[in-house]
Amino acid sequence: MQPSALTPENSAVVMIDHAVGFGNVFRSHDLSLHVNNTVGLAKTAGVFGIPLVLTNGADTGPYGPLFSELRAETGDWRVIVREGNFINEGCVLGSALAGLERGYEVYLAVDATAGETLEVHQVAVQRMIQVGVVPVTWLSLASQYQGSCTNHETVQGFLSLMTQHSAAFGMLFQGQAVRAR
Repeated sequence: MQPSALTPENSAVVMIDHAVGFGNVFRSHDLSLHVNNTVGLAKTAGVFGIPLVLTNGADTGPYGPLFSELRAETGDWRVIVREGNFINEGCVLGSALAGLERGYEVYLAVDATAGETLEVHQVAVQRMIQVGVVPVTWLSLASQYQGSCTNHETVQGFLSLMTQHSAAFGMLFQGQAVRAR
């Protein structure tokens, strides 16, 4: 299957189990970078008007509430609380496979997901790629949704995303601002 061009009209961002307890278990990524990327992905949905779906177990459950930075960004956005077996219902791999089975094109923001170890994360991503999941990053998604700087409705939000959540682009824009003075 050839993936389609992603647009805000044909996309949804689904964020699964970005809970504080998993931040203590998953070691495949630097935690502060993982949280930054997660918040960047959520903000991308907001900037481009893409439906955002948040899932998690109960706040009082073993893995606790969403990352506080993600919760601060999403405000009182409804979190779908899953009950039962988190292995079958909650993990990204299971959700991606279920999406494919239902005929959806599935894209995985690999830098906004994590695993117990780097190897566990990489093998899960490889398995998903083998069955048709398309790997992306939150930054590549935001860039694809923006398209070009002629998309005036979202360019300020896009530049803000880059400044706040991409160290390299943030520095680039700071340098350009100084030269423009």
